[in-house]
Amino acid sequence: MIVTLDAKRRLTLPSGLMPVVPGDRFEVVFDNEEDAVVFRRLPGKEDWLDVLAACPVPMEDLPARKPAPPRRKPL
Repeated sequence: MIVTLDAKRRLTLPSGLMPVVPGDRFEVVFDNEEDAVVFRRLPGKEDWLDVLAACPVPMEDLPARKPAPPRRKPL
């Protein structure tokens, strides 16, 4: 199947290609070696514990945050 990019840089997929609904999210990756764009559907609701576990830096290794200085009210 061939799809064409429109003037607003959008691709439109035919409805019979795959079951999707408005609001579905996709990860888009460009493979430079294959000169291909790959779309991967993301799960609807992600568990925040899974996202936290995938974090590349452990929370203990993050620098301590400094408290923001108090803001003065305008006169």
